[in-house]
Amino acid sequence: MSPGQHANLRQQFCGVELSSPIVLLSGCVGFGEEYTRIEGFSNRDVGAIALKGTTLEPRLGNPPHRIAETPAGMLNAIGLQNPGVDVVINDILPQLDFSETRFLANVCGSTIEDYVEVTRRFEDSPIDAIEINISCPNIKEGGVAFGNYPEMSARVVAACRAVTTKPLITKLSPNQTDIQENARRCIEAGSDGLAVINTVMGMAIDSESRKPVIGNVQGGLSGPAIKPIALLKVHQVYQVARSHNVPIIGQGGIMNAQDALEFLIAGASTIGIGTGLFYDPLLCARINAEVSAYLQRNSMESISELIGSLQLPGMEPGCG
Repeated sequence: MSPGQHANLRQQFCGVELSSPIVLLSGCVGFGEEYTRIEGFSNRDVGAIALKGTTLEPRLGNPPHRIAETPAGMLNAIGLQNPGVDVVINDILPQLDFSETRFLANVCGSTIEDYVEVTRRFEDSPIDAIEINISCPNIKEGGVAFGNYPEMSARVVAACRAVTTKPLITKLSPNQTDIQENARRCIEAGSDGLAVINTVMGMAIDSESRKPVIGNVQGGLSGPAIKPIALLKVHQVYQVARSHNVPIIGQGGIMNAQDALEFLIAGASTIGIGTGLFYDPLLCARINAEVSAYLQRNSMESISELIGSLQLPGMEPGCG
């Protein structure tokens, strides 16, 4: 996407200028450089790239198998394999071209102290914003995920907020009781943006061996199977976030421009693409072109006119 092309897609997200509403999701394109090797792809096709989840120390990740295809998506249990924050900052970031797109660090940890230290180290880096992955297990609380409970989520966000001036984006899990309350608490704790949703927990079984397909037994389900769940969660979180002017990255099963439009209408300011890249590596350019054309057909000068434009019938859930 050349400069000036699809100008109606440009917008501000958490104070960062994006040329496209598309964010490449963490874990799907490594640390960004790998994906540029695909013929026909350009970083200019995307507004931002979320780097692979980064921890304080290097991690080898989970045992195989780590990925399994499902009828409408895929399961993954990579286990946050990464070289550690110091290698990312000193060796990987200098190789990235920050003139073409924006880059988000994805921060992970096993304790609040881990989150804080990784966030602090990114403060003086060229990273444009920090995404907090609160789906990690809290080893001090019996392994329960930080993001499963609003109070715990807020503690992580507040602690990270205290050590950085960069925009903070909290990645919310669908595997919780009240995502709206969690969103509200994260916003109050200092989150500038929200990413909705992370993967849905699932598993696959080999009937011949009667063993789990995934070495870690369970994994995160992504792809078209979770799109209806993700759309509802974006809509629900938007009801909380809009009054605080907090933007949302809508993600979960976006495979084409129609999917992208639905997320924008539900309340997402930007759209996250992940599993769709495995099906169509050049998906981003196609979505940009088709969303831009949709705006023109509907006499919309900017993508901001589409965000949260869902027309509700005023019916109670389940009524028909």
